[in-house]
Amino acid sequence: MFKNGDSPDVLTAKLKESGVKYGLASFVDLHGIPKAKAVPIDHLQQMLAGSEMFTGAALDGVPQGVNEDEVNAQPDMASGLILPWNHEVAWFASDLYLKGAPFEACSRNILRRALKDAAEMGFRFNLGIETEFFIFRRTSDGSFSPVSDRDALDKSAYDVRTLLDYYPIIDEIVTAMNKLGWDVYSFDHEDGTGQFETDFAYTEALEMADRFTFFRYMVHEIARKHDAVVCFMPKPMSDRTGSAAHFNMSLADSQTGTNLFEDANDPRGCGLSTLGYQFISGALRHAKAICAVAAPLVNSYKRLVIQGSMSGFTWAPIYICYGGNNRTNMFRIPSQGNRVECRAPDIACNLYLAAAMMLRAGLEGIREELDPGEPHFENMYERSPEELNKLAIDVLPRTLLEAVEAFAADSLSQETFGTSMYEAFVDFKRNEWNAYHNHVSDWERERYGTMF
Repeated sequence: MFKNGDSPDVLTAKLKESGVKYGLASFVDLHGIPKAKAVPIDHLQQMLAGSEMFTGAALDGVPQGVNEDEVNAQPDMASGLILPWNHEVAWFASDLYLKGAPFEACSRNILRRALKDAAEMGFRFNLGIETEFFIFRRTSDGSFSPVSDRDALDKSAYDVRTLLDYYPIIDEIVTAMNKLGWDVYSFDHEDGTGQFETDFAYTEALEMADRFTFFRYMVHEIARKHDAVVCFMPKPMSDRTGSAAHFNMSLADSQTGTNLFEDANDPRGCGLSTLGYQFISGALRHAKAICAVAAPLVNSYKRLVIQGSMSGFTWAPIYICYGGNNRTNMFRIPSQGNRVECRAPDIACNLYLAAAMMLRAGLEGIREELDPGEPHFENMYERSPEELNKLAIDVLPRTLLEAVEAFAADSLSQETFGTSMYEAFVDFKRNEWNAYHNHVSDWERERYGTMF
């Protein structure tokens, strides 16, 4: 229905014929949570021209003072879609503008600038995301419980019984994704009871960020229809694996679409081109700063640990290194080569911001022709501190505070975000850490309350 080149009046006519009554001019805040105004279909053409204004000071990460002019949302018509669960509403990803120019601190504009840098070098950034999440029931005391009434298995990954226990919800999610043209090619039950992963076709990074943002919104709404709730918290249970959002990345020739990361004759044996290794090297250089954006919560760093799963290891990265088809590295090159998988991001990230940081770091590696050294094929979890030190392999941040301070100290952060969003992100995340650090938890009371 939505085609590049459709004029606003043609698009409006198509939507009316489909029974659409309202349009949403949607953008995201610092967290990647969609915000919007709803506009009746008879005013849709004004909305598509940027009529809808927003007070940035009312939102997290739209850094404005209450005395400043509003930003306006400029919908990207090609991103438009009709809500699968409510066919009377159409959704449009939008860029924020201020006084007729792109608003520097808009998350989507930040990614656009990184993509423009890539295009000037002759590249298109392709991105695929593995979306992981939990589905729960809300209990009377407000806590979460599994939807399935089966006893939890110690190793429930890929379990057919629990997968099909959730069939009505998962089927509706996957059906909706496919109706939107996302081409789901597999889904499975993960390590935690009620934890799932959906895998769907990669696309250009801006489109993928739009899809990822809409995916989280859509999954919440579909689960609600089944009296369930979806948890996109990176680590909701201490004894189960967390929910990642692995980045599967490649650069293509912007003219021909040829995958520039593919090399069947790779002497290192990973099927990756020199360009791909240079991209990895740049991302490794800025890994700690990237981590602050790709794993943006206090809770994220309870996922990035070696142990913490009934099935053994957590499968989450700990060390700043790369390797072949080896899930113990931060960067993995799958067995078929031709792409790079970063395993640090989690499902709570703002994908516009995380993808922008990753891309800008990778492009730096290409410009400077950096080399990441030899890949690691061994189990990095089993390396001793002495071995890691000898190999000059550093550790990812252990807390949100450590990650944010690394982000604040890295010049790439401000270059990518722009000054106002850089400052807003650092301030918000420092305050988030302080609020957590000052909170007295049940664990502390139980451990220390009568200890002395």
